[in-house]
Amino acid sequence: MKVLRWFNLLLIIAFLSACTGGSNTPGPNTPITSIDGTPLPTVAVTIKPAPDAKAAVTKYLEALQKDDYETMYNLLTQESRASVTLEDFSKRWNDSLNYMSAKEIEFIVNSSLLSPFKAEVGYSITYKTALVGDIQRNILIRMNLEEEAWKIIWEDSQILPELAGGNQLVMEYSVPARGDIYDKDGQAIVSQDDAFAFGIQTDQINYELYGTLTSEFGKLCGYDPEYIKDLIDAVGPGNYIPMCEGTRDEAQRLLSINPGGMVATEYSSRYYARSGIAPQAVGYTQLIQPEQLNEYRRLGYRGDERIGQTGIEQWAEDYLAGKHGGILRIAAPDGSILSTLGQSSAEPAESVYLTIDRNLQINAQNAIEFFRGAIVIMEVDTGRILAMASGPDFDPNYFDPDNVNSIGIPNLMNDGNQPLLNRASQGQYPLGSVFKIITMSAALESGLYLKDTPYDCQYHFNELPDRELDDWTWEHCKQRQQEGLACNSTDSVPSGLLTLQEGLMRSCNPYFWHIGLDLFANWDRGGDIAKISQGFGLGAPTGIDVIPESAGQILVPATDIDAVNQAIGQGDVQVTPLQVVDFIAAIANGGTLYRPQLIDHIQPVEGDPSFVFKPEARGTLPLNPGNLDILREAMLMVTQNPRGTARFNIRGLQFITAGKTGTAESGNGLPHAWFAGYTQNAANTNKPDIAIVVIVENKGEGSEYAVPLFRAMVESYYYGSPQRYNYENFEIGQPPYTPVP
Repeated sequence: MKVLRWFNLLLIIAFLSACTGGSNTPGPNTPITSIDGTPLPTVAVTIKPAPDAKAAVTKYLEALQKDDYETMYNLLTQESRASVTLEDFSKRWNDSLNYMSAKEIEFIVNSSLLSPFKAEVGYSITYKTALVGDIQRNILIRMNLEEEAWKIIWEDSQILPELAGGNQLVMEYSVPARGDIYDKDGQAIVSQDDAFAFGIQTDQINYELYGTLTSEFGKLCGYDPEYIKDLIDAVGPGNYIPMCEGTRDEAQRLLSINPGGMVATEYSSRYYARSGIAPQAVGYTQLIQPEQLNEYRRLGYRGDERIGQTGIEQWAEDYLAGKHGGILRIAAPDGSILSTLGQSSAEPAESVYLTIDRNLQINAQNAIEFFRGAIVIMEVDTGRILAMASGPDFDPNYFDPDNVNSIGIPNLMNDGNQPLLNRASQGQYPLGSVFKIITMSAALESGLYLKDTPYDCQYHFNELPDRELDDWTWEHCKQRQQEGLACNSTDSVPSGLLTLQEGLMRSCNPYFWHIGLDLFANWDRGGDIAKISQGFGLGAPTGIDVIPESAGQILVPATDIDAVNQAIGQGDVQVTPLQVVDFIAAIANGGTLYRPQLIDHIQPVEGDPSFVFKPEARGTLPLNPGNLDILREAMLMVTQNPRGTARFNIRGLQFITAGKTGTAESGNGLPHAWFAGYTQNAANTNKPDIAIVVIVENKGEGSEYAVPLFRAMVESYYYGSPQRYNYENFEIGQPPYTPVP
């Protein structure tokens, strides 16, 4: 046996020697052969790196930061996934984070302890909460190696060690009352109040008091009594018609009369005065929606609060909601409290004071209510928005589920006139002849035109090679001819030989088409209308910030047709009324573009305001002072000269105004009516001068429809109410020339 063992040992030594030693040892590239010299097959050996347990935990926690519970679930062991469904796993994590009000999660993976098939990884996790400060814990995760990857053994204690054994988190919330919204003088626009939802039950009408019913509802709700009668006739008997809301003080007379058919349902609510003052700008509150719940729970909300969903209500949510408080506790499965993890006290909400003038705003809304359109009024030297009306408007009280009139929401949401749209800041329109202000500015700055540069303004424009264009006076002439009248009125005869200033005064289309072509050919001489437009703030947001706004559109003309269209504010020109009032104010104040602002100040219950309005200059008009003076003189001629396009409906006004009319082809129906202007009375009154822009969609000419509303706003500003015109005539498509008795 010893001999045999020695023999085997000698064979092994000989084999190793053949493989590794001696002069015949193959090199690294020499193939190994068998005894008979045949090459042996090469065997590739791959050594797999050991899986990284810390990397798996890092991936798990990074998914937690993103609320990606599915990724987390897929990192669990098979046994853990068999014991809990993805739905329950996700709910456990999500509910816990919501109760904690965890806004943010930070972690550090510290250590790992490995064996061939098991691991333990320690990490530090910090939940940064809205209500109880930071919650920091050190956690140990146990892991198994499954299919060559580390998988996590799920335990409740991975959320917080205190949750082991099925314990739960509970939060006791403290929610402050929502703050109010006021106008610049402290008059309530939105408040917490007891209110009545008013309506008409058509089968309970006492027709002996029918006139009283409709007239009193007309006074309270701001409706024409005839409109209310039409509604009653349209819906028929046995139906409820939502009307409006009011406080007991506001509705005292109607409540005391109590005419048959009136329904008054009391409720406690966030009350929007007069069925909404500047509703598209102020916005509305609504219960937290399902898709918003996680976001707001993580911010410390209980989940059943009403939050700002649009407008100022949304922008100022942090101020108006106050600071929520809460006590976070650990509860046993039977509900008994085991410990307290942290707590904070609620802090009162702040109130928001707007730059809006409540009375002026109400008059603007009354003026635009029969249209689709907008009115914007701004102080020229500050950027304060005094009124922002968008028509048609809506009643934000409808969004309170306790208000029986909320049955009107489906009609509101499906209304083709888009009452929720803030046409003042989001509506985008061709500017029409108001744009000639910019074209004239570009002409002056180019050096190709002076204030007295002449042009013969006739009915037709023939400077384009392949088409003839008609002035607005020709359209008026044709209309008179159809009526059997001669073309001998101021607005139906050609304007004739005009200076540049007179061209703006008469809004001569051929003159401005000519300028557009001329500057298109000489854009490199400073006459780039698109560039000047951008200097006036068009084609970009104004920066108002607190409400949504559109940017509009200003493009560089590519053809001569584009150039002539742009010169009169047509073609691809798109502007918002807010942009227009901003540059009109800049013209009035000497050239400074201010950022429009709606917030005057924000006031806590005690102490100094947390925010106070300050004017913010955002640019300067691209006009030298001399050219700006020339432009202002021309805009004054529009309203003061007997041949000015706005003179007819401005005459008799006791205040000095300047501006520009516009009639913009919309491509669909009648043109949009524009007027943009400003006052020049600061030296003679105790009121700052204001800029006013009016647009009336698809109604007709600016001189007929927008100028009267401009005048009404000037009178409302100085007198407190319009003095002359009857808005109701607009409803039947007639200019509002009827004097109010």
